[in-house]
Amino acid sequence: MIYPLIIFISIAYSAWSFTHKPIDINILMPAPFADSTSTIVDQYNHENKGKVHINVTRGPLETEAVSDLAISSLLLGASPFDIILIDVTWLPKYAEAGWISSLDKYIDIEEWNSLISGAQDGNSYKGNIYRWPLVADMGLLYWRSDLMKEPPQTPNQLLEISRNLVQDNQVEYGYVWQGRQYEGLSCVFLEVLHAFGGEWLDDNNHVKLSSNESIEAAKWLRKLIKVGASPKAVTNFAETEALQVFESGQAAFMRNWPYAWSELQKDSSQVKGKVGLTLMVSEQGRPSASTLGSWGLSILQNSHNKKAAYQVIRYLTSQASQKKLFTDYGYTPTSEKLFDDVQLISKLSILPELKRALSVVQARPMTPLYAQISNVLQVELSSILTANKPAEDAMRLAKDKTKRIILSSGS
Repeated sequence: MIYPLIIFISIAYSAWSFTHKPIDINILMPAPFADSTSTIVDQYNHENKGKVHINVTRGPLETEAVSDLAISSLLLGASPFDIILIDVTWLPKYAEAGWISSLDKYIDIEEWNSLISGAQDGNSYKGNIYRWPLVADMGLLYWRSDLMKEPPQTPNQLLEISRNLVQDNQVEYGYVWQGRQYEGLSCVFLEVLHAFGGEWLDDNNHVKLSSNESIEAAKWLRKLIKVGASPKAVTNFAETEALQVFESGQAAFMRNWPYAWSELQKDSSQVKGKVGLTLMVSEQGRPSASTLGSWGLSILQNSHNKKAAYQVIRYLTSQASQKKLFTDYGYTPTSEKLFDDVQLISKLSILPELKRALSVVQARPMTPLYAQISNVLQVELSSILTANKPAEDAMRLAKDKTKRIILSSGS
């Protein structure tokens, strides 16, 4: 009689298992973040076995390739993803298209207010929150503490110190940055533009790229190359190339993101223990500004498991997760409390400087048209840096093209 009972129990369990399958939450992440969060994801799956299971699709390395993959699935109308990790500049486009869901009904206001101010930026569109930040990010100036007692405070100081160090044969290159024709160039220009008191678009969507401040900012970038403060090859540099040159001890200064710090502390780094970081330089009397980067998690509108997806987001962005991503990979935390964590500061002394930078971050234009207008700016800046066009002509053309894009969209 025991065998029929066993069979009955087996059938009953199978039926229960079928009706109680764990909820699958599918996430698309760029390759670096898929790799860095893998142990956090594994821990979540272990803790929630039989309830919710995270499946991560490891996207391409290139940022825009990830966006193309996400948009391709969204245009089909049946994306396989519940959550996507998006760059701060994608949010207006995705929200305007109706691809991502507002998080407002899930968010606890006290939890939201626990984020440091700079990390709160870039997650909202037209009054709704669409993204919870996974990591904060901002442009920083790295400087060689073995070559100088303190970093420069103005653009002209940065240029002069760079040129003098090269002329004195103390370094091969002065200042390395992202001068290739891609998004990194727009980020660099925004910081320089702010330093000279200019702006890209004003609050009324008026294009300001042909202003005196914009032209002076573009001329300053060209002057870096012209006088030898930056190498001609900088027009082919992205983040990786700038980091490789600086890490090898060939340069005195570097513009890069916070992740570079952990790379510079490795035993293979020729400048380990010889590097400081600070805010990007500005003209006297003007506050410094750092371009806001950051990646955050958004829930797709067509997800059938939004509530579970939000709980997954909160786990991946918990203080414990932030600590791990910071200590293991150099990703900047988003919780204000962690920036005052004595134990964390003792391990990574750059936290106070990162906190200072987050207080002055400058967002790129929050518009669904950002990709188009940034491409226009990149093309014209590149023509200036390679001496193919005078700054006045190129920036005037950048303004006119940007205005046409905005007008043609009806904005």
